[in-house]
Amino acid sequence: MTRECAVLLPGVCAALADPRQPGLDDTCLEKLLDWFRSLTWFDPTVEVLQDNPCLTELITSVLALPDPSPSILSFTLQLAGILASSESRFQHLQQEKLLGRLFGQEGPRGSTAWEDASVRSAWVKGVHSMVHHQPALHFLCSTGGMDVIFALQGDPSLFVASAASQLLVHMLTFSLESETSKALSAKDCDWPACAQMIVKHIEESLQSGSASHIEQSLKLLSSLFGSCFGNCYAAWTEVLWLHIAKQIESFLLEETVQAQPLLANLLLNVARSPVFCGTEGSFWALVTSALEHLTPVQAGPLAVGLLKLCECPQDVRIQALTVLLQPMDCILRAASQPLEYAGLLDESVSDPVTVESLLSSRTSCAGLLCQTLAHLEKLLSLKHLRVDLPCVSLLRSLMTLLQFCNGFLSPTSPLGSTISRNLINCFRVQKSALDVLAALSEKKDCDTLIGSLFDVLLAYLQSPNTSPTVLKKTFQATSKWLVHLQELSCSNSQWQQTEKILEDVFLVLQKRLCSPCWEVRDSSLEFLTAMVKCLRDQKEFRQCLLSSEVLRLTENLLEDPESYVRASAVTAVGQLAFITCFAPESPVTGNQYNKENTVAKLQEILSTDSEGFPRRAVISVFTTWLREGCTGQLEDAEQFVSRVIQTVERDLDWEVRLGGLELVEVFCSQTICQLSQCPYAPVSSAVTSSTPQNELLQVFCRAKLFGFLFRSLCDCDKPVGQRACDVLIGLRGHFYPMSTLENPQEIQDSPAGRGIAWLQRTLRQGSLAQNFPTDGGDGVDFQDPESMMLALGAIDLLELHDELNKSSDHVEESPQSLLQDILATVGTIEDNEVDCY
Repeated sequence: MTRECAVLLPGVCAALADPRQPGLDDTCLEKLLDWFRSLTWFDPTVEVLQDNPCLTELITSVLALPDPSPSILSFTLQLAGILASSESRFQHLQQEKLLGRLFGQEGPRGSTAWEDASVRSAWVKGVHSMVHHQPALHFLCSTGGMDVIFALQGDPSLFVASAASQLLVHMLTFSLESETSKALSAKDCDWPACAQMIVKHIEESLQSGSASHIEQSLKLLSSLFGSCFGNCYAAWTEVLWLHIAKQIESFLLEETVQAQPLLANLLLNVARSPVFCGTEGSFWALVTSALEHLTPVQAGPLAVGLLKLCECPQDVRIQALTVLLQPMDCILRAASQPLEYAGLLDESVSDPVTVESLLSSRTSCAGLLCQTLAHLEKLLSLKHLRVDLPCVSLLRSLMTLLQFCNGFLSPTSPLGSTISRNLINCFRVQKSALDVLAALSEKKDCDTLIGSLFDVLLAYLQSPNTSPTVLKKTFQATSKWLVHLQELSCSNSQWQQTEKILEDVFLVLQKRLCSPCWEVRDSSLEFLTAMVKCLRDQKEFRQCLLSSEVLRLTENLLEDPESYVRASAVTAVGQLAFITCFAPESPVTGNQYNKENTVAKLQEILSTDSEGFPRRAVISVFTTWLREGCTGQLEDAEQFVSRVIQTVERDLDWEVRLGGLELVEVFCSQTICQLSQCPYAPVSSAVTSSTPQNELLQVFCRAKLFGFLFRSLCDCDKPVGQRACDVLIGLRGHFYPMSTLENPQEIQDSPAGRGIAWLQRTLRQGSLAQNFPTDGGDGVDFQDPESMMLALGAIDLLELHDELNKSSDHVEESPQSLLQDILATVGTIEDNEVDCY
């Protein structure tokens, strides 16, 4: 603690304990507690209490109040717990007889203050902070504290109940940390006293027959096995499991027990423990039983969790997959009677009638399917799935489900008709099914169904009943399957099928680009952009694109009334330019789509559009073009970048200015590479000077980069200044590779020295960018190579970098400032308006 804080602290403590003072803002109190946590964390000695007796006086004064406010009592409980977190300070507070009056029987837990949830929460938090040494554990066990914590597990406040459960997990784990004896078996086991009380409480609660007590203990066990306990205390984990396994098994078999939904999470957390890695043992038999007896909704999370485990036995893994596939199998079987294709499953884990009844109910049908589809999408995203998914049957089931949802399938079975009625226009199921459909495009086994698949996708793209959100998902799935189709065509020479599908896709895209709904136009442009990115090198794709109206319609949308659509149109035009403008032999005839026209249109948007989104999209497109080498030789790129940054630096949107700095960074990197004559880089004809460094400086000065960069250092939006500083530090690293910076005295004596000194002072003051001279004011010439070389070598950019990276409240957030704020606030009648960090 600094001397300044030590001087202020007694006044703060006196104000906190004074009932005449107005209550402090909770944020102030929380920040004060944060400060004490940091103080005591690094210093476990008793000195903070001995050097600051005002802290114990504060606790004593609050305890002496007949009716302390809940906020001050809560603060005191938490403060005492923090101070008692080390054994030496705990003993000191015990000698003062304070801890018993706070956390013991004579404490607030028997008073009317206990009725306030914030006081109960603070009591739990204080105990949690305190329990980091054995004397604290003994204190709680001997003063009835354990019974209080057990009772708080069922507190009406969820925050208090959760905190009590977390505290019990911490206490059980901590009580075993210092235990030297090892639990080798269920018989050879001697739990430490505190742990024994917790385990006994868990066992009694599970056997109590009380639904609330059972639920609390199952949640506690789940948290316990899900914490480091299950991994770090293998022997104790096994012993604890043996104590409760029979009771857990009975819950699975008793359908009336309402705690069943909690069992799946508990079993999954136990399964993650290394103790149960082996394939033998009764635990996995219990897991198998759970997969059979839990409802499909309850078993789903357990099944997907088991499939992610490396050490799950293969037979259990197959059973878990069967649970997940059962609803999809039911969909496939309900579509036709008799079954036209093989289903997903040879046999089911649980009774198929259960799944059929859930899918037949309007209230449960969509929920079960959405949960199942979400789990399947997770599995498809895994790189190493240790069980084979029947991808072809799954794809067929997804197509059937999507046809149920849009009414394009008329099932002949009664079950199919019921499910179809439940799912018609069900957007939730449609979106989930399309996500799984997109994920399946990565699999190589579904080629035989690709024609039928595109029939389903095109039906959704064409249907006026497809909602905008479902349409967006359909576009995303279609773009992924088009990439797969293109790969398939290249290998199998199925050009005619690919060409027909592409023609159909572009026909529907033309229609959607003219939609009156802006979300549809926006999704259509995003879809077009995604297609061009992936397929622009494919001849069939380019031919279909250029023979359609898509180019004209996309260009028209650059003037769309909705700014999101204009931004998406800009991005799409940026990608289309790789086909229309930058291809070696551009297939587009006429003047409309040439490079100059396209650049001019986008530059006009950058300088005139009233919304930020389109302007951000333009600068992003320009940066992509520059990075891809589409701006021509160095002279062309130099002029291009110069024009763009002169527009960007006047932009009011900081993200546009930030994009301009990224453009400059790419240009600098490419120019350095070219003029340094990298082995594989083309050398511009502009390289005529004697040294690459001189030429570099001349290029950067002609492009007016330095003025833009130095002005950006003082931008009122900090991310812009930070990025500009990074770029300048990178340039200095190139021009001064050995840190041989300029001598400040020599610079002052040079002709440009006065201007450089002014620039250094201005940057240190952090003046706004508009205070910078536009052309050579104060002797700074940002287009003079020699001056800019001196500026890079003389200005302390690293110091500036540190300043820019400091948080804006680095002064105000100091403990001293906090204490001063509290003292300034007390004694006022108005609401607390302290600017507490």
